[in-house]
Amino acid sequence: MNFKHAVSITAAVLLVSAVSLAQAHAKLEDSEPKAASQLSTAPREIRLQFNEALESAFTKIRLVGAGNAEIALSRQEVSKDNPKLITAVPPALAAGEYHVQWSAMAHDGHKTKGEFVFSVK
Repeated sequence: MNFKHAVSITAAVLLVSAVSLAQAHAKLEDSEPKAASQLSTAPREIRLQFNEALESAFTKIRLVGAGNAEIALSRQEVSKDNPKLITAVPPALAAGEYHVQWSAMAHDGHKTKGEFVFSVK
């Protein structure tokens, strides 16, 4: 095997590995409420759907309201029927803007995080 051939094979292996790693991270696919939504009534549940199965011990939803105050969520859990879904129940929410902050870990151990905003009229 010549040097150019060895370099080409190494580059191809690295490229395939990089693509696999990029695809392995849990990415948010859908949410309720939707990002940037303006709701006429407060949501009874927050639902986040990911593209990968989640590690429940390392996947969390955090809800932040006015003045950057964290709002306690109850019954936060990764669904046993759909391990790509995490849900949480907020208390009754007053009119205002809310930030949903999430951190998720897929079964491969990669952790991702994100945030979106919704408001209640």
